[in-house]
Amino acid sequence: MNPTIDLLNAHRSIRKFTATPIDQATVDTLVKAGQAAATSSFIQACTVIQVSSGERRDALAEMAGNQKYVASAPVFLVFCADMKRHQLACDMHDAEMQTGFTEQFLTASLDCALFAQNVMIAAESLGLGGVYIGGLRNQIAAVSELLELPELVYPVFGLCLGHPDQNPETKPRLPLEVVLKQDRYDDSQDAEHIAAYDKNVREYYRTRTGGNKEMSWSEQISGMLVKEARPHMLPFLHKQGFIKR
Repeated sequence: MNPTIDLLNAHRSIRKFTATPIDQATVDTLVKAGQAAATSSFIQACTVIQVSSGERRDALAEMAGNQKYVASAPVFLVFCADMKRHQLACDMHDAEMQTGFTEQFLTASLDCALFAQNVMIAAESLGLGGVYIGGLRNQIAAVSELLELPELVYPVFGLCLGHPDQNPETKPRLPLEVVLKQDRYDDSQDAEHIAAYDKNVREYYRTRTGGNKEMSWSEQISGMLVKEARPHMLPFLHKQGFIKR
């Protein structure tokens, strides 16, 4: 083990922050650390929009499902998959850009995820904490309009950052045997491992909520996946020029 691995293993979602501000130089440093992440074919397809406190931030909090920490966090960033600058690059060389490919959507989205994870790790290394906000996709068209996103750009998720004002336990992850396979995909023992893991997760929730919530991982997932998952996403992405072929 080393300090980097210890930091990674200590990750928790932080939703309560002190009033201590984060200066812009620190935000710039975190975003530069994000830029250092791996990027598919040097495509660099992530744009970050920092939204300051005010009416626009309050609107994003409401659109994300009334998550109050979106409005109150010292820093709120929106990570956007952005292929528009690539259109500009093609225009600069009189090249006709081919758009709408599913692969372009995947590489741009993955670039955002890698970029954002670097930002989070860098923030945690400075004693900050944060939480990702996928709820922005609840009303993704409204979010895009608010942020004035053009075609070939879409908001992947947000990120709240600040000085932690809580100290939650780390959430238990799936057993290594479930996620690390050798040579081939073998899930013959997964049910057994997940059953044991369910007990750990149930105890985690019970302890965290003072007995108000007792739910296993498999119960949580099965309850979630019997519902529609933002069916508005596909037509919106088509409108923005993604996943057309």
